[in-house]
Amino acid sequence: MLRFERTTRAGTDRVEFMPDTLVIAGWTGRDQAAVQHHIEELQAIGVPPPSSVPVYYRAAVTNLTQAPRLQVLGPDSSGEAEPVLFSLPDGLWLGLGSDHTDRKAEAAGIALSKQLCGKPVGTTLWPLAEVEPHWDALELIATATIGGAEVTYQRGTLAAMRPPRDLLARRPGGPGLPAGTVMFCGTLAAIGGIRPAARFAMELRDPVLGRVMRHAYDIEALPVVS
Repeated sequence: MLRFERTTRAGTDRVEFMPDTLVIAGWTGRDQAAVQHHIEELQAIGVPPPSSVPVYYRAAVTNLTQAPRLQVLGPDSSGEAEPVLFSLPDGLWLGLGSDHTDRKAEAAGIALSKQLCGKPVGTTLWPLAEVEPHWDALELIATATIGGAEVTYQRGTLAAMRPPRDLLARRPGGPGLPAGTVMFCGTLAAIGGIRPAARFAMELRDPVLGRVMRHAYDIEALPVVS
């Protein structure tokens, strides 16, 4: 069960949501040169290119978590800040999440690597209808604690990504998003390259309506025992 505070122009409320489907959209950039950069970024660590652009992976909905700590196996995983669509009974809502991925496993299979890590999501939602008209102005920022220092890991506006209706139109089974579905909408390139961290924090800023949603989690790397 996921729990959210929903913020609208009219006020706030709280809801509980039990999702039944998790979709992770990948290579969703609008700029094909930037998409190719991300593909090459992953190829540099041994990850094969996608079968299509964009591509839609499935993962177990039980991977979704709002816990403040994420346990992963070994030191080879990292976060990716993403806008996330939640299809609730009363419509589409925008949230924030991290497509935390095992990079070592990614070299063997992207779908496998998506399944191996929990997918942290925040506790704030905005109505998609309120932000969709100025989607390109929304700013996504991620910071990572690496070697004891906090660094800017990702930063950019959502103008770099395909808008939600475009992603929904291309999704197998689209063009909508059935109630109960959660869809991660893609990410920005990592500043300085993909690397693990002890803590991952993210923000989604709306400069038009003057609001910010935030989420952060600590990463605990479990030992790999043979």
